[in-house]
Amino acid sequence: MPAYRFEALTASGKTSTGLLEADNARAARAQLRAQSLVPLQVQPVAAGADGGPTGLARWRGRVFGSTALTVWTRQLAGLVGSGLPLERALTALADEAEDPRQRELVAHLRSEVNAGAAFARALASAPREFDDVYRAVVAAGEQSGALGTVLERLADDLEERQALRARLIGATLYPAIVSLIAVVIVVFLVTYVVPQVASVFTSSKRALPALTVAMLAISDFTRNWGWLVLALMVAGGIGLVFALRNAAFRERFDAAWLRLPLLGRLSRGYNAARFAGTLAMLAGAGVPILKALQAAAETLSNQAMRADAMDALVQVREGAPLALALAAKKRFPGLLSMFARLGEQTGELPRMLGRAAAQLGAEVQRRAMAMATILEPLLIVGMGGIVMLIVLAVLLPIIQLNTWVK
Repeated sequence: MPAYRFEALTASGKTSTGLLEADNARAARAQLRAQSLVPLQVQPVAAGADGGPTGLARWRGRVFGSTALTVWTRQLAGLVGSGLPLERALTALADEAEDPRQRELVAHLRSEVNAGAAFARALASAPREFDDVYRAVVAAGEQSGALGTVLERLADDLEERQALRARLIGATLYPAIVSLIAVVIVVFLVTYVVPQVASVFTSSKRALPALTVAMLAISDFTRNWGWLVLALMVAGGIGLVFALRNAAFRERFDAAWLRLPLLGRLSRGYNAARFAGTLAMLAGAGVPILKALQAAAETLSNQAMRADAMDALVQVREGAPLALALAAKKRFPGLLSMFARLGEQTGELPRMLGRAAAQLGAEVQRRAMAMATILEPLLIVGMGGIVMLIVLAVLLPIIQLNTWVK
């Protein structure tokens, strides 16, 4: 039964809004009149202006953020796991939603389920909110009859993924802020302070110190051509963004990124941890290994590693063991293929892949924190050294002038 969003007048003349389910718009208006309401506007939640189905494309931007999706999944898992039917669980979540867009989205899902659609199929009407991995896990839970347990596992995976991303952002945020502030301060000193102070000594017929001359040359270049350098950098960044839309160039770029000394190892570890965690969750939920491999490969942000994962999928489809297929791809850490081999030998592949994901994630966090710990003092020392050179460039003519006076 489709859902409708309404706006109506109460007997006291106040405006009332909300959601209701009805066979059609006329039946929805009849329900409102039966409740002593005067309908002003009745619109289907899952239909466009022409009455045709448009899914949820009319929502601009994501309704669920990463945190909100995790909380919503955990709430749904708790309700379904306690024995509440899925329709009633969705009704409770729709009633408790504070955001109107979330309320409409959940009401749409409930109407699809009430109409006889599977929950995973209902989620497919909002692909921006629920990705392929999310829907595959839900479909496996519905087929196995353990939807509550599978949703709990899905919520755990979302929380772990979010925690790993937050730690990585936290480790790189401070060095990025320090670097930005350092660049702003140095540009200000070079373009404004140095010329103001050093111009006093340029009228002198005596030669200025070499450091001062070099600093004045840098200052002149920055003031005259700094805008051009900035424009070239912006143009280069925009060109790189457009070039990365080409699949072949993006794969070569990502492959070169993986070869970087520090950032490459972090990127490889993060992508491998995400791949192993997703594969473990899907396999544990009962998703066939080929479908789980394809879904896990699509979660990789690095296109070079995604290509390797798809090649491994082809080998597994042809009958090769998963561990052997992953071991042939050198971009994936050897730890992943080792745990996959142990899982295949013991018959506990999901648990072993989960352990691999945990160890890879911990290693990524350790490396990120170590890199941030090293970068922080290096940035401070580097900033101090640059400021010291600028100060010396200003003070040396003063010291030289005192020598001349004496």
